[in-house]
Amino acid sequence: MGLFGKGVVIRMRKFENKVVLITGASRGIGRALAISFAQEGARVVANYNKSEEAARILEKTLLEKGYTIELVRADMGNKEEIEKMISEVSEKYGRIDVLVNNAGLRRDAYLAMMSEEDWDHVQNVNLKAIYHMCKWVSRIMIGQRSGKIINISSVSALKGVAGQTNYSASKGAMISFTKSLALELAPYDIQVNAIAPGFIETDMVKDLGKRKDAFLEKIPLGRFGVPEEVSGGVLFLASEDANYITGLILAIDGGLT
Repeated sequence: MGLFGKGVVIRMRKFENKVVLITGASRGIGRALAISFAQEGARVVANYNKSEEAARILEKTLLEKGYTIELVRADMGNKEEIEKMISEVSEKYGRIDVLVNNAGLRRDAYLAMMSEEDWDHVQNVNLKAIYHMCKWVSRIMIGQRSGKIINISSVSALKGVAGQTNYSASKGAMISFTKSLALELAPYDIQVNAIAPGFIETDMVKDLGKRKDAFLEKIPLGRFGVPEEVSGGVLFLASEDANYITGLILAIDGGLT
């Protein structure tokens, strides 16, 4: 029997009115995250940089279904734009309940031929950005004495991939960063965890080209993942069901690691 009589079942949405800030939310895993959180009642703040058209399509899709979403543009390689975005979100909503650091990029090349510019750019967007994001958002969460931070790392941090020394270094450092920040914020009832996705059907996997088949053969489940399978893990770690979990690195990789 439902809460209000026979046959009536009320499903409480897990993130009703929670403010969720997601970086790199216009495509791939970030887009799946924005949709999943919105479906669970969150007030989604979706960051994007260059993919404005994709971001507008996401916004239109969610608003037409009655969900709450706001787009904010900021370059994750730009300190001033990051700080401006966080300040505006905090001022408008008064809080940030969940931060998902999803934005990232690759500039693959064998180290002997990798430019210093490509090395620095990957570190700046993938790693330094979470320093800025977490520094300012953690101050807001400490004031609230609550919050969830989920960093999107990569299987490349756990299992070396040739041609990705810059990407692997940034994502590996993100894991160490997550573990240390989890200890710092635990006294304030803030949980910090990371997801390490394997090969997920996004633009990054498409860019593998002829190498796709070789990677596919190494995955025990015999297929690439889909973004929604990653968002399921993120929503769990962001929910109250995971209040006693912090410093965890959750691999969603089909058994690859």
